[in-house]
Amino acid sequence: MYDTECPACNAYCQVVRIKESVGDLRIVDARKNSEVMNEITAQGFDIDQGMVLKMGDQFYYGSDAIHRLALISSRWGIFNRFNYWMFKSKDLSNILYPPLMFFRNLLLKILGKTKINNLKPHLKDKENHKF
Repeated sequence: MYDTECPACNAYCQVVRIKESVGDLRIVDARKNSEVMNEITAQGFDIDQGMVLKMGDQFYYGSDAIHRLALISSRWGIFNRFNYWMFKSKDLSNILYPPLMFFRNLLLKILGKTKINNLKPHLKDKENHKF
């Protein structure tokens, strides 16, 4: 689950590659209503503050999601090797993920993008706050 209006999120999802033995990675736009997005909201995950990975019935959020993606990603290509190296450690993922989210939110603010506000569905029909 990722934000298609975020250039950083979009780029990440375009280049991360999952090992064939793990299966296919289905990328879902968090700005569109979907069953998966409803599940994420029901779990209480704020998509504006972190990515979500669902594997089977298990959800991973924020630094746990990027850590898990690093572990199941292939090592093909410079980006995927770098991604694995940076996020293979849960502790390092916990340290590096918050600054990444800060810069992502700053970028969206500069671009004038609105928040998804999945935990406040009443805002989707009214004026949505910008980052």
